[in-house]
Amino acid sequence: QVQLVESGGGLVQPGGSLRLSCAASGFTLDYYAIGWFRQAPGKEREGVSCISSSDGSTYYADSVKGRFTISRDNAKNTVYLQMNSLKPEDTAVYYCAADLSPWCDLEYEYDYWGQGTQVTVSS
Repeated sequence: QVQLVESGGGLVQPGGSLRLSCAASGFTLDYYAIGWFRQAPGKEREGVSCISSSDGSTYYADSVKGRFTISRDNAKNTVYLQMNSLKPEDTAVYYCAADLSPWCDLEYEYDYWGQGTQVTVSS
């Protein structure tokens, strides 16, 4: 069964950090570009970051650039999103998605999606 499972969300104070994980089962992530997306209540889904399968190149939305870092560990079949200097506006459900492509682009149609993990930034 093909599955992506996100974990690592939670409640954190402004300025804090969280590391999200996206673990794949039923397929190998080696040939997939992975994207992280988020959706806040009442807002449209937003692309946050992605990482290619070919050379590990990365992309970040302007809203998270310099604060978030995406990485992948193909041996563990897992992709991570390190989130630092969190702000209340980062509060959202975060989803990871996989696209069978050597390159990453947050505008692509992704093949598989996880169920999401809640991130809440509040004092």
